[in-house]
Amino acid sequence: MVIAALKRAENDLSSFQPKVFKVDDHLGIAVSGLISDGRVLCRYMRNECVNHRFVYDSPMAVSKLVGQVADRRQANTQRSWKRPYGVGLLVAGFDATGPHLYQTCPSGNLYELKAMAIGSRSQASKTYLEKTFETYPAATLDELCRHALLALREACAEGELTEKNVSLAFVGKGTRFAIVQEAALTPYLEAVKGAEAAAEPAAEAAEMADAAPPPPPAADAQDAAAEPMAEG
Repeated sequence: MVIAALKRAENDLSSFQPKVFKVDDHLGIAVSGLISDGRVLCRYMRNECVNHRFVYDSPMAVSKLVGQVADRRQANTQRSWKRPYGVGLLVAGFDATGPHLYQTCPSGNLYELKAMAIGSRSQASKTYLEKTFETYPAATLDELCRHALLALREACAEGELTEKNVSLAFVGKGTRFAIVQEAALTPYLEAVKGAEAAAEPAAEAAEMADAAPPPPPAADAQDAAAEPMAEG
């Protein structure tokens, strides 16, 4: 299971805000919206995981934790003295039942998905994921990371993906949740650039084929179309 996020900075003098957080060894989250609200929910999730591990001596099920977070978020929409959490979450984890990816909304709704993109300009990323998600079960970790970054690149309106503005993390069977550090991102970003460079000639050839005029009809077809006119 792989998650990626595009970090943003308000101006050239400010630092990039992290958007991927580790919750426990078997799960983590990516946030979009108010980062402060995301940190509050992340702290709540960490406490729940610690309490569950202390009582039951086992990692907390991803579905149970996401359900509790969704209930907490939905309760805020019904209380006049509180406001909804203004952040969307993507929760990626691996437990006894396998890999899981959940999306939770400020309204308290939750969805289990195979692939998803949230945030501004996420529709372009979702279009890419819809075209390629069927290949993910058989993909390697490096291929999944490349797909995540290619989908993220679709939502990057200006500039390019760099080690400074990209967060990448993964988790799986026998693999603890780990956030890829800036120096280790370079091979993944170079692979994305290589994939984009290889795709450009094919896209140009397809555009030229679409723009080319249709071929003239064959001579036999011309004769066949003229014969009824001659007989009339």
